[in-house]
Amino acid sequence: QVGLVESGGGSVQAGGSLRLSCGVFGYSDSISRMGWFRQAAGKEREAVACISTSTRSIAYADSVKGRFTISQDNAKNTLYLQMNSLEPEDTAMYYCAADFRPLRGTVLDQRNFAIWGQGTQVTVSS
Repeated sequence: QVGLVESGGGSVQAGGSLRLSCGVFGYSDSISRMGWFRQAAGKEREAVACISTSTRSIAYADSVKGRFTISQDNAKNTLYLQMNSLEPEDTAMYYCAADFRPLRGTVLDQRNFAIWGQGTQVTVSS
């Protein structure tokens, strides 16, 4: 019923910025949380930033804290990830995710997200 579509990825030099967008399609009133995750080549998928839509609480991975900002625009049914001071280590496929279930454990645990987008590639060069 709910679909997610990411956009805004691309190639950028170290120190540059990108803003990722995640459009939410379908019935979304029951979504409890949304988040951004990434998976670099040869590595496990990891959480980047997550937001609880009801409490508006936000959590960031330590590696992106102070550089990335997650936000949502309910009127546009869109989730954003503003990425500044990008580093080569940020190179990865970035995924938008959502879930409607009660939280179990920490919000950065990807097991709390059942609905996933197709991903958008971010490449940061030196």
